[in-house]
Order: sequence, then structure tokens, then C-alpha cells
Amino acid sequence: MQLHPGHKVGLTGANGAGKSSIFAMLRGELHPEKGDLEIPAGWVVAHVAQETPALSIPAIEFVLDGDVELREIESILLEAEANHQGELIAELHQRLTDIGGYSAKARAAELLNGLGFSQDALRQPVSTFSGGWRVRLNLARALMCRSDLLLLDEPTNHLDLDAVIWLESWLQSYRGTLLLISHDRDFLDAIVNHIAHIEQQTLTLYRGGYSDFERQRAEKLALQQAMFEKQQRKVAHLQSYIDRFRVQATKARQAQSRIKALERMEMISAAHVDSQFSFEFRAPVATPDPLLVLDNMSVGYGDTPLISHLELTVRPGERIGLLGKNGAGKTTLIKLLAHVLAPLSGKRVEGKDLNIGYFAQHQLEQLRPDESPLQHMMKLDPLTREQEHLNYLGGFDFRGDMARSPCANFSGGEKSRLALALLIWTRPNLLLLDEPTNHLDLEMRHALTLALQDFEGGVILVSHDRALLRATCDQFILVADGKASQFDGDLEDYSRWLNEQRIKEKQASQSQVVVKSNKNERAINKAERQARIAERRPLLKELERVERDMAQWQTDKKACDDRLGDGTLYTAPDKAALQQLLKTQAELAGKLEAAEERWLALHEQLEAMPEIN
Repeated sequence: MQLHPGHKVGLTGANGAGKSSIFAMLRGELHPEKGDLEIPAGWVVAHVAQETPALSIPAIEFVLDGDVELREIESILLEAEANHQGELIAELHQRLTDIGGYSAKARAAELLNGLGFSQDALRQPVSTFSGGWRVRLNLARALMCRSDLLLLDEPTNHLDLDAVIWLESWLQSYRGTLLLISHDRDFLDAIVNHIAHIEQQTLTLYRGGYSDFERQRAEKLALQQAMFEKQQRKVAHLQSYIDRFRVQATKARQAQSRIKALERMEMISAAHVDSQFSFEFRAPVATPDPLLVLDNMSVGYGDTPLISHLELTVRPGERIGLLGKNGAGKTTLIKLLAHVLAPLSGKRVEGKDLNIGYFAQHQLEQLRPDESPLQHMMKLDPLTREQEHLNYLGGFDFRGDMARSPCANFSGGEKSRLALALLIWTRPNLLLLDEPTNHLDLEMRHALTLALQDFEGGVILVSHDRALLRATCDQFILVADGKASQFDGDLEDYSRWLNEQRIKEKQASQSQVVVKSNKNERAINKAERQARIAERRPLLKELERVERDMAQWQTDKKACDDRLGDGTLYTAPDKAALQQLLKTQAELAGKLEAAEERWLALHEQLEAMPEIN
């Protein structure tokens, strides 16, 4: 395979196919056993670190460390200034200008803001952030690096939808070569222009996005008669579902968006007919109507409500997606519905025989590491035959020895699959799913999407996977500004809403800065004035020294020039004096040039500082 500068490539393949091994090889952690790997010698390769030490430095400084050259220049510059190396100082300042060093802190702040960090969080020590937020810090640090090759392995796993949309936009404008592992088809489609797919120990490069790859692979598989027949049965099943939904649809814009997504599912299914995953939700024992009613409810932490005046009715067959920015309260609302959080006020009415199936990331922690998937199933339902449990687990790709192996060493994706299998077996009639696709690969996400379409109960879903939201949800609730209300639009409308909110926040922030600046200008006290004087003092002192040196060197150079103007110097048999004078003249000219550049730089720094009133 040959990649060219500027290529953006999605690396896909089943779990265990070798995607992470290819990344390790490109990072130099694994070496080819055969063949050649060629990367331009001068290329900078960036990737997201797996671990984040509990550092005491502020988050923004940790991110700035991602630009190694910037930090090296800053370190050398401090030493050069301490040693008064004028020529080197001028060169370093020019290099800082070339690499955008003076705007680096603003770029780092923009990265952190896009990934969901508040302004206050920029100054917090790295050690104060939780695991998920440290992953975001590592991602921001990798993006801060001015890389030629960027390696991203599942960068959206710990992001919410608004951060995913921001990252998608950032990567679209990335100028280097990108190699991306992701199980989010919408994310891949928006960014990549090639797909490198690993199948049967072979790497094949396809031109186009992920949807193009699915189409090409579907056409390839359709040539095989057995696969073609299986494909047609699945397409017929999906078509019947589309036809049924088309009749029931009530919300025009959302309905049309979802119908288009379902029609696209036909081609997607064709590309996944050989998937190792195949399951469906067991029919609920009962489906009360309504399943759940919340009346004028408030929920929050302590006595402070995060969401107030909540009105919600969930009925069988409804598919509700929760939208909202990070921290707005989506997970809080899910926890309220799941009885994890008690309401601060309001009334809750549950349908008779309501059976809630709740999936969240902490569910993985409740798995018993020393027990196998089969043992988990037997404890959950000891009356069912072992073989029936094994058949069921096979649909989640727990087959053979794996079904009987302790889950302690399972990957995140395998644990998520097991947690889903256990939840589905309980036959819930209301599903509460909080980021169910984290760690799941594309094949399993596709199988989950198909299973949710046939589920008879109600679904409330939080996910950053737009393909899952589009194909599953027929209505959305926007959690924002302390409320949860119907969102009249589709995911494209939500993306526009997010952009409008960012623009408003930026304008409000700029207004606050102007107001604060005006107030500070009117209320500068003696301590502030002294601080400004102290800030200017070393620059003024250095400026005075530079001017003194320049005056001396100009005097010396004039004397040197006058001596070189003597014609007898050139006719003398001994040329040593002439050579020494020429050397001295060149050295003085170099010193003066560097000093003049430093003199200009010092004046620019002083002019950029606030005036002292």
C-alpha cells in the first residue's frame, strides 16, 4: 500500500485483524518481519498517548507540550536571553514567528474548548481530571502537534456528540496525512477519502469514504450466489420494516430523515451479510401503554436542579434520542429514568409490569471478572438449558472456548457486548441506553441497529453515533438551559444549532472581555501599576544595554572603516593587518545587525504592553 501526503485514510477490519499492530509499526514500536516500511525521514508522527500521568501542570500547558519544537525553542530562548546572545535571540524569535508560536496558547485553548473543556478548566492541574477527560487531554495534545502523519485510534470513544462534530470539522481541515481507526461510519464518511480494509490477513485500499467502501464490498460479495441469497432475504426484511414505518410516521422532517437512513441500510446490510453478530431483542412479557409518565419533574444534585419542569411520556414503539451539549444533563436524565437518581420534585407514574433495561458504561464494572459469559448467563437465568445460553451468546460472537473463558482479560468491546447480551436477556420493555456503542466495532453496531428497529418496547438513547441515531430514533429531545424539550428537527438541524450556540458564546465571551477590560482600565490600582512597571523593567534594561553596545560597536566599526580607507594598507607586503581588520569589520557588522533586530523586537514588545497611566 502506498499513501501520499494529504491522504485521509480510514483503517477498518474486525477486532483482532491487526489495525492497532499497523499503528504500532508506524510508531516504531513494532518492526516488520518481512518487507519494507518507508516513511520520509523528516516527518513528525503524532498519536494519542494511552496513559496520562497525574501531573500538577495546568491542562493548557500539558496540551502546549504537544508541540515539541515550540517547547524546545522557548527553552533555548530563555537560556539565550540569560546569556545575552543577541544574534541567536533574533533567530529564535523569527523561528517562533514561522511556526505560529505567538498564537500557540490561543490554538491550545481553542482545541480544549472544542473538546468540551470550560475556560476555568484550562488552568486546572492535569491530576484533577477523571479518566475520560484525561483521554480528551491526550487527544488535544496530539492535535496540538504540527504533525505530518496523524494516527488516531477510536478518537470519539470518550466524546459526546457536540465534541465529535467539532473534531470532525477540525480533521477535515487538517493538512497532513491522517490514518484513522473508527467504528463511527458517519465520522469516517465526513473525513476520509480512502478506506484501508483488513480482511483475511490482506490489506486492501479502497477509494472514497466508508459508504463507498460498503457499496464496493457489497457488489463484490453479491457475486457469490450464497451470499447474494442471504442478502436478498435481509433486504426484504428491511423493506418490510421501512414500509411499516412509512405508514406510522407522524413527524414529517424527522420521518423523512429516518426513512432515508433506513433505505440506505439496504446497501449497508449488503456489505455486512457475513457479520459474526446476529441477535434480536426478546419479546417483552408485557408492554403497558404508556410505559412511563413524568409530570413537572425536577432533577439535579443536592438541592440544585439541573433540569426543571420536565414533562415526558414514553409509549411502546417510541424511539427518543437525547441531544444536548456536554454537561447539559443528558446522563442525569437517563439516571432519573433508571431510578439511579431520585427527583427533587414532581410526579412519576409507571405502567404496570414496567421492566427497564439500563445500559451505561459503569455496567461493565459490574461484570464478575473471574466468571465466563456462560456463568453470567446461568446466574441470570438458571432455569434455561446451558445449550440455549450458548446459542444465544454465539449471536454476540462468544463462541467455543470464549463463552467459557473468564471475562477478566476481555477487551472493552467484548465486555460491552456481554453487558448488552445480559441486558437483552431480561426482556425489558423500556430501554435506556447511554452511549451503548463505545468500544463496539462497526459489525456489532450494525447488528445493534437492526435489533433496535424490531424492538417492540420504548427506547431512550444517548449516543455520539449519528448513524445509530438516524436509523433508530423518530424523535429527539434537546437538553439545554435547564430544560428538556422536543427538538423539531433532525441531526443536521442540531449540528446547525450547535454552531449557532458556539457563535453566541464566542460573541458573549468577547463582550465580557471588553467590559472587563474597560472596568480594569478605570480601576487600575497601585499594585497593578507596579506590576506593569516590573514587567517592563527587564526589557527597558536590556534595551539600554543594546543601545549602549550598538553605540560602542558603531564607533569601533567607524574606526575600522577609516583604517580600511587607507590605500597603503593594501600595498603593504604583510597582509596580516588587512585580514585582521576585514575580519573585525565583518564581526562588528554582524553584531550590529543582530543588535538592531533585537532593538526592534524589544520596542515591539514594549509597544504591545499596556501603557502605564
